[in-house]
Amino acid sequence: MDKLQDARAKINEIDKQMAELFESRMQAAKTIAEYKKERGLQIYDAKREQAVIEKNAAYINDYDIRSYYVRFLQDEMAISKQYQEHIISGVKIAYSGIEGAYANIAAKKIFPYGRLLSYRDFRAAYEAVERGDCDCAVLPIENSYAGEVGQVMDMMFQGSLYVNGIYTLRIAHHLLGLPGAGIKDIKTVVSHPQALAQCAEYIRERGFETVEYANTAKAAKAVKDGSDKSMAAIASRETARLYGLETLDHDINESAMNSTRFAVFSRVENKQVNTVGDSRFMLMFTVKNEAGALAQALNVLSSYGFNMRALRSRPMKDLAWEYYFYIEAEGDETGQNGSDMLRHLSLHCDMLKVVGRYSDEVILKDD
Repeated sequence: MDKLQDARAKINEIDKQMAELFESRMQAAKTIAEYKKERGLQIYDAKREQAVIEKNAAYINDYDIRSYYVRFLQDEMAISKQYQEHIISGVKIAYSGIEGAYANIAAKKIFPYGRLLSYRDFRAAYEAVERGDCDCAVLPIENSYAGEVGQVMDMMFQGSLYVNGIYTLRIAHHLLGLPGAGIKDIKTVVSHPQALAQCAEYIRERGFETVEYANTAKAAKAVKDGSDKSMAAIASRETARLYGLETLDHDINESAMNSTRFAVFSRVENKQVNTVGDSRFMLMFTVKNEAGALAQALNVLSSYGFNMRALRSRPMKDLAWEYYFYIEAEGDETGQNGSDMLRHLSLHCDMLKVVGRYSDEVILKDD
């Protein structure tokens, strides 16, 4: 056998082995996809993908072919993601509001392959997941302008679902009118109360009248259906495209930093924390009715090396002047150190539960 035939025979044998390994790899990808589907996790994890490429590329000793191997890995991962999307395709995602609302926009960006289902309010979307009608819910937990979303926080405390991801959507408000209308034609603007408040200076300077709607998308639909060129909505660009409205002015909110944090809720807890990037977890608890109980509880976190990023209190609905507390902290509470911390913390708490964990907060863009 000459060199050419020998090389071709070797490639044929390697291709056979690679086909077997490829099938095994895709079966593993299927298991990962099913895990992510159950917990409402995103398929694409940029930091982990980059870390895997860097680690695997180091196995190639021949520098001349290393760049080709990186391309091979990137193609392999792209195929794996396509397969995972195929498996997860049709996952049912609950959100509150109608198409074009910011919750809808966030859900669409987080789950581009999912089946999005609209519910009338936060509780209906949450309970749809608890019943098993939907796999996950995407609900707002905090706005940088208006603060926490109390109803969702209360459901986190009282309900059975887990938070497996946090996503921040930058909120950019635009003035939307009927085709052919101009800013000079506008006399009344309609939107959600928070959107109106966030654009209050813009509205005041132009002397517009205001009308409140349940959400920004419903306001845009009202403008479309009303056929009144003197009326405009404050909403997103996505809403303008959806209802055939024109953007009369853009980025009219006072603060360019306006954003909303959305949580992905699932029936199944994610116990696998990504080792690439920051690990974070959420706790909710009540403290014993003793002097200094809250301070003692907070000291437990720091004594075990966990950095607290947020602390909030909420009134308990069934007990007057009693409160529960919400904490977001950095670190992995699933290890031995975390288990010891939770055990120690429980000594100071009447009720304590981990409501979620996630790795890195993902920034979404309203484009």
